[in-house]
Amino acid sequence: MEQDVQKIIRALNECLAALPQQQLQQVTHIGISGQMHGVVFWKSDKGCRWSEGGPGPAFEADRVSHLVTWQDGRCSPTFLSSLPLPQSHVSLATGFGCATIFWYSKNSPDFLKAYDAAGTIQDYVVAMLCDLKKPLMSVQNAASWGYFNCRSKSWNTDILKKSGFPVHLLPEVGDPGSVAGRTTCAWHGIPKGAKVGIALGDFQCSVYSCLTERTDAVLNISTSAQLTISMPLGFQPPEAPDPSSAVTYFPYFNGDYLAVAASLNGGNVLATFVGMVAQWAQELGFQVQESAIYPRIIQAALAQKHSKLSIHPTIFGERHLPELLASVSSIGASELSLGHVTRALCRGLVENLSSMFPVQHLQELGVSRVLGSGTALARNEVLRQEVERIFPFPVVYGKDVDAAVGAAMVMFHSK
Repeated sequence: MEQDVQKIIRALNECLAALPQQQLQQVTHIGISGQMHGVVFWKSDKGCRWSEGGPGPAFEADRVSHLVTWQDGRCSPTFLSSLPLPQSHVSLATGFGCATIFWYSKNSPDFLKAYDAAGTIQDYVVAMLCDLKKPLMSVQNAASWGYFNCRSKSWNTDILKKSGFPVHLLPEVGDPGSVAGRTTCAWHGIPKGAKVGIALGDFQCSVYSCLTERTDAVLNISTSAQLTISMPLGFQPPEAPDPSSAVTYFPYFNGDYLAVAASLNGGNVLATFVGMVAQWAQELGFQVQESAIYPRIIQAALAQKHSKLSIHPTIFGERHLPELLASVSSIGASELSLGHVTRALCRGLVENLSSMFPVQHLQELGVSRVLGSGTALARNEVLRQEVERIFPFPVVYGKDVDAAVGAAMVMFHSK
């Protein structure tokens, strides 16, 4: 749940160094997106070191903490309930930036003394590229941190101050699609002075890369899973969240919002199931590679069109029901094969999403088509069959969501 920022930046540098120099030298705009909710801390004047090497200057992380990701679980339900209620339409959850900062301020205050800036990992990259003295964060990322009011576009500063929150760590906030600054060095051959967009949420950019009609719903099943639609023009989320609701409203672009059922359970559940099968085989004295298990269980499930077996697959809980874990019911002696179990598991993943965002609600909002995407969906025909069985809309595949493409499209349109 914590990641080494030096390794992340090293990987970023390796990717850029592999791109054609001739194209890099023609770049005028840089769009950046990354995983929301998480937080990284740094010293504003010592956050990185620029060095010459390869085709052009590059920066390395310096006085920077680990990235505490959105999957971090240190904020227990008891701890979260002890925090003040946010003035926001988004419920607070573990892994959210402000929740993590609260945890450090109460449990490890000395840790925070070493830093004077914080943001998501993508905000850190923008700050380093543009040499920002104060981090700049988009409304998209700010909403994902909690304690941010999207209507006023401001942090809940008064509420946070009263609870001893270190408000000096909060970034300034700007609109998605705006320019944060310009590159201060010729980064990997990209000219000095190239415009850098304010960092965007990976989810919004993924949707932006494929959503063309307001009547489309985007169903993405990768590590986790999301079902989202664009809300009507002029929609504003409620002033206070409904903690029991599975649908969250994410700020999008140009003042629009996305209605999102964001499940913590997707391809990671299938990966856990495959890992369990591999472990059982090993305990029985057989060595089976997990990569060999995937195609076999999918093939076995394709042979079982129906299964009375019922699997509720929420092994990672859900943000609106963190303590609701997985269960299996209607277990019959004739339906214990790998094919039956895999079929039921795939069906359960799709049913879980449809329970979070019911078909009737989608119909009421005018959905006429589903765009299916994500690696888990692309590689698993059983999942695709269950999507088509459960959702009474035409399903189109192949328009894969891509946050990097979406971020680049945003910057292109901002010229």
